[in-house]
Amino acid sequence: MGSLTREIDGPWSALIADLKNRDLLKDTLVIWGTEFGRTCYSQGSILKEEKGINYGREHHKNCCVFWLAGGGGKPGYSHGETCDLGFDIANDPVHVNDLHATLLHQMGIDHRRFTYPFKGRNFRLTDVGGEVVKPILA
Repeated sequence: MGSLTREIDGPWSALIADLKNRDLLKDTLVIWGTEFGRTCYSQGSILKEEKGINYGREHHKNCCVFWLAGGGGKPGYSHGETCDLGFDIANDPVHVNDLHATLLHQMGIDHRRFTYPFKGRNFRLTDVGGEVVKPILA
């Protein structure tokens, strides 16, 4: 995993540094997200000698990581926290509708008015919920 992290960290940090050097980071929102959360413990066997290696980490739909840079976000701020095992939310949960409302807000779009017609009803990306997560805004 360390090698994958190194492969990703360099290009992402270069992109952010370049945007900052060109004074574009204030107007550009960079988003990095995961599909789902992962625990620090394994499922299945962890012995490499066994045939049909079956080990991995558990997936948790309620705990995943996103980071945002630029675009009016608060630099260096961390919001939300999982338990020590990464299994459950410990502090400051953000629902996906809240994330979408916040991203739309950062792009100057009111998520409550951003609708699309489907089967005779106007639907919102944030469904019937969604609140802008104000603590992450600069």
